[in-house]
Order: sequence, then structure tokens, then C-alpha cells
Amino acid sequence: MPSRRTVLAATAGVAATLAVGGTAYADDKKLRSLVSRMTLEEKVGQLFVMRVYGHSATAPDQADIDANLKEIGVRTAAELIAKYRVGGIIYFTWAHNTRDPHQIADLSNGIQKASLTLPRGLPVLVSTDQEHGIVCRVGEPATLFPGAMAIGAGRSRKDARTLGRIAGQELRALGIRQNYSPVADVNVNPANPVIGVRSFGADPGAVAKMVAAEVDGYQHARQVAATAKHFPGHGDTAVDSHYGFPVITHTRAQWDELDAPPFRAAIAAGIDSIMTAHIMVPALDDSGDPATLSHPILNGILREELGYDGVIVTDSLGMEGVRTKYGDDRVPVLALKAGVDQLLNPPNLDVAWNAVLKAVRDGELTEARLDESILRVLRLKAKLRLFEAPYVSQAGVTRTVGIPSHLAQADRIAERTTTLLVNKDRLLPLSPRKLLVVGADPASPSGTTGPPTGVLAAAFTELGFTATALSTGTAPSAATIAKAVAAARDVDAVVVGTYNVSATSSQKTLVEQLVATGRPVIAIAVRNPYDVAHLPSVPAVVASYSWTDVELRAAARVIAGRAAPRGRLPVPVQRADDPAAVLYPIGYGLSYQT
Repeated sequence: MPSRRTVLAATAGVAATLAVGGTAYADDKKLRSLVSRMTLEEKVGQLFVMRVYGHSATAPDQADIDANLKEIGVRTAAELIAKYRVGGIIYFTWAHNTRDPHQIADLSNGIQKASLTLPRGLPVLVSTDQEHGIVCRVGEPATLFPGAMAIGAGRSRKDARTLGRIAGQELRALGIRQNYSPVADVNVNPANPVIGVRSFGADPGAVAKMVAAEVDGYQHARQVAATAKHFPGHGDTAVDSHYGFPVITHTRAQWDELDAPPFRAAIAAGIDSIMTAHIMVPALDDSGDPATLSHPILNGILREELGYDGVIVTDSLGMEGVRTKYGDDRVPVLALKAGVDQLLNPPNLDVAWNAVLKAVRDGELTEARLDESILRVLRLKAKLRLFEAPYVSQAGVTRTVGIPSHLAQADRIAERTTTLLVNKDRLLPLSPRKLLVVGADPASPSGTTGPPTGVLAAAFTELGFTATALSTGTAPSAATIAKAVAAARDVDAVVVGTYNVSATSSQKTLVEQLVATGRPVIAIAVRNPYDVAHLPSVPAVVASYSWTDVELRAAARVIAGRAAPRGRLPVPVQRADDPAAVLYPIGYGLSYQT
């Protein structure tokens, strides 16, 4: 943690430059003055948000030093900032940035110190993907909430706002000031491989309300910049833009009706940043370019039609969807020409940084165009008080992150999202008895304890059950199924966690054979609620929308009757034998009173 003297020395210059009656944010003239004194190289750097390996800005582990040298050509975050003058850094779990809250705070402080002690040094905008549910970079002991589709099932704007407020407080305490959330995509395609439960649902109006509420929570008291993603809408695709180039075939009228409402709502709520999608939407731009590189979409629609003047950040430039048509040297230049302000995580920073520098020197990009984006980024940093208070404290981490009141709020919200879809002969609620918990055990998505069967068994044990866990996986073999069936004969009831069941999935075979034992079987769809369509023989089905601890524990409390099932489907579930027919509509959900 930097000393007070170091903090004051590092920040005095820029803070004094910007201080106007105690309010830095309002003084655009002085921000423009900052821009005018930057070198061209500093301006180019300010446009990039880059990954870096390591838990420390100056002393990462040797393996992380090696990874940085290989991918970026520097040893540490401090060297990255000194060489490229990047305006932002993004944290990832796999980059070893997020070991624990106190370490994260130290890393953030080290990054700020590295930048602010440089000539004309500016505060760094630290970002991450903390969507909650299946996408999180900061895990326990931080507070983890249900994901977007679960919140959509809860139908409470108050809960969405509370999620944003508490999550924003905790991120701010860690020095993370830009969060790439909420997802504003409307998941109208059940086969969507990349969005799915990351979306609030399939109803544009309902999604819009939740997006606006969460934005309001995150940006309360200027604590964190929320980011609506992925513009112009990634909800109706069967291709993952990480690995391919999705094409959205909506007409302009369909886009206005289905995809636009959540982004309009985010803008009306004062959203600080919007992330682009690496998708092609011919009805909005027939050039064949992805939206990230589309001037008609980003400037024509987002800026001019929707009236948005905040920061536009690309989705990761390492994703295949933006690299299929152009090389890594052209992508950042074309993104800036399209209207982007922040270039996120290019695969090769040296190539991307030098390409932008060359484009300005050659006249393809003007320095004035760079200044536009830099000014937007600096306005956001000023709004977040980064010029005044770039550092965080360990006391603030202890006081804020993962405190009991926050964890309790997450538990209560999760209970209100759990959705009861099937309850034949009023099997549920289940009284304490000898229980077998089997099913899929996908890797924990967000730094929670896992595996799901173990979390569920422990939760039921705490509720008075005698529970045993048996992991059967997402594709159980005949031998594994036989083992589970044998174990089921020695218990009073079976809970099975299902994960993306299909017509040909061996998970379906497992469930059918468990039902055939005559023991009561309760299925928990731990990801997509669409599983229920493939489980017609199961007497009770609950949807948790994610396999994170907070949602699994809430599902256990609902099954045990310690909490009432209050969630309602935010997406329709089609029949397995006739996808054109709806089995359960949006808004469907059972209670224990009916």
C-alpha cells in the first residue's frame, strides 16, 4: 500500500490541474488542457485497455513475468504502463489478477502508482467482467449474486438495483472502476451458445427495466462505470463470437422492437459505457463488417439516433468475430474510425499500438479524432473521481467486501429468483430425509467453492437432511449411471443437477433411470431452464439459472421449504418434440400454495 506521502506526490499535479471548487468532473476546459499537453504516443496509449499477468504491479510470480514477456514484451504491469501509457487495464482470473480482495486492492494501487509517477501521468481505469452468475472475475470472499437470467426470473427492479449498488461498492473498494455489466442482450434464441443465462430474458421490455435498474445501482454515487453490452444486440445468434463471426438476420424493424429497448433504457439511465459486439447485422450495415468496426452502427445509430455520447469500448479484440475479415493491425484503426473510444485487449498490443500511431502519422486518422475519444475517457475518469482519489485502502476492503449484510442480501435475492417448474402430487417441499445428490459438476464459473453436487449436499445437510454427493458429470457413462441408480436404492429421495440437457444427452438417460427406481426425483436445472422440456417423467423440477453457490443454496432452501419459490420464467420454454410450440410461457412458475 503506498504511503500517504507517495500518494500525495503522485497525484498532486493532475489533481491541482483539475480542481475547481472541489469538483473536478465539471471542468471540461481543464481536461482538454490535459489532452493538449499529451504526446501522440501518450494519446495512443490512453485508448487501450490491456490485460497483464500477475498479482502485483511490480513483483509478479516468475510464471507471470514469463507470460508477460511472451505476450506483451514487458515483465510487469508497471513496465506495461511505462512503455505503452495504456489508459486502462482489465483484470482476469486466469491472468492471476484476482487472488483475494486485499491483493486486488494492492494491485490496483500499484497500477495507479506506476502511472501517476510518470511524466504527465494519468490515473488508470481498471476494469473487469463481473456480471455475476456464470461470468465473474472476483470470487469469494467477495459477494456473488445470481446472474442476469435469475434476476430476470425474480422480476424485481429493486433487487437488480441492490445488486448493482452492493457489487459496485465492493468493486470500488478493490480499485476496479469500470465493470463490463450488465448484459443488455435479449436472449430470444434458446440455442444461443454465448449469451443464454447471461441475459435477463427474452422480453425486451422486461430486460430494459432490469438493465436500467442495475445501471442505476452500479453508478450510484459515481462508484463504478457500468457497461451495457453487446451493442447492437447479441441475443439471437447460434454462433459464439469468441470463435466465429455471428450474423444477426433481424430486419431494422425487428431490431428496433427486440434488440434496441435495453440499450435505449441504459442510455436513459445515464450509462457510462457501452460495449460493441463482434457480430454482423446486415439490416443495420450491409458492408459485411462487424458492428465493432461499423461507422453506420456506432456513429449513425448509437451516437446520432440514440443520442449516446459516453464511452464506447470494444469487446475483446482477441475474439475471432472481429478478426475474420481484417488483420490485427487494421482492426484497432478501423474501430477508431467507426467511433470506438476504448480498444479492449488486443491479441498483440505492440502491433495494435503501432498501427494506430502509424495511421495518425500517415493521415488515415487525425489527432483530433483521437482527442475526441481521449476526452470521453478522461471525462469518465474525472466523473469517477479518479483524479482526486485514485487509491483504495485495505481498511476499505475489510469494511466493504463480502461483509455479512451483503452476503445476506445476495441469499435473499437468490431465493426470490428460484423457479419451480414442475411439482407433481405436491412432492415439494421435501421434509428432511436421506438424500442422494447426483448430476453434472461443471467447473465453478465465478470463484465459488463448487462442485455443484458437493455444494448442494452440504446445503441439504445444513438443512437437516442426510445428504451424499455423487458426481455423474455432463455426459455420464453407462457405468456411472448404473452406480447412481444403485446408490439411489439406498436413499429416500434423489436430487439431480442437470446441465444443458438435449434429446440425445446421457443426462436424460440418467434421470429416466433414476425415476424408474421409484424414488422421488427432484431435478435442478443448474444452467438453462430449457432442460425441463427434456425431463417429462421427473415429478419435480426447479430452475436455478446458474451453478454458483448462492443460487444452489437458495434452490436447496426452496426444495426444503425454508423459502418459497417465487421466480417466474423470463424466457419461454419450447416443447422438445415441437420447438414451434411453447411448453411453459414467459411468466410461468409454481408456488407451494397452488
